[in-house]
Amino acid sequence: MYYWPKPVTLFSESVKLEPLSVNHLRDLHQAVKDGLLFNHWYSNIPEPKDMEKEIKRRLALQESNSMLPFAVITKRNDRAVGMTTYMNVDKDNKRVEIGSTWYAKSVQRTSLNTECKLILLEHAFEKLNCICVEFRTHIMNHQSRRGIERLGAKLDGILRSNAIQKNGTIRDTAVYTIIQSEWSTVKANLEYQLTRVR
Repeated sequence: MYYWPKPVTLFSESVKLEPLSVNHLRDLHQAVKDGLLFNHWYSNIPEPKDMEKEIKRRLALQESNSMLPFAVITKRNDRAVGMTTYMNVDKDNKRVEIGSTWYAKSVQRTSLNTECKLILLEHAFEKLNCICVEFRTHIMNHQSRRGIERLGAKLDGILRSNAIQKNGTIRDTAVYTIIQSEWSTVKANLEYQLTRVR
């Protein structure tokens, strides 16, 4: 089968994104307990007992060419501290969404997210020649929305009553995008942000 995007390992100064596999299970099982991330009512972060099932779900979506999942590895200790993906892959229209992302609490509010987003966006725009990269999040996930806005993504709109959450609540989804013509400015801003935290 021809994959677009193809599995690839991406690197930055302190982070490595490598294709997700069941070999990451032990690290991810520990990472999701760091901050009890699965207790956030507005997110779909798996509980430790469901981590293997979630890895297999993402790998099945990769097989159908609709997702490319990554394990987020810190170079400091070579351990997986979260997950991220290219999802809702649209090969014909050269679009991907960066999403289904979570990080252990201990690496939140560090340069890790900025580094991850920079290398994912760089690969999307400069290697995959995407015309648009999308981000979606629960309207109530203010931390995620602020993070997306700091990247330089623009709010396209709110999809009201867009999905039913696992707890039965109805999700309104905030949709953001970065388009190809904006990439050089977004890249310069992300690189500048990283120089300020080093």
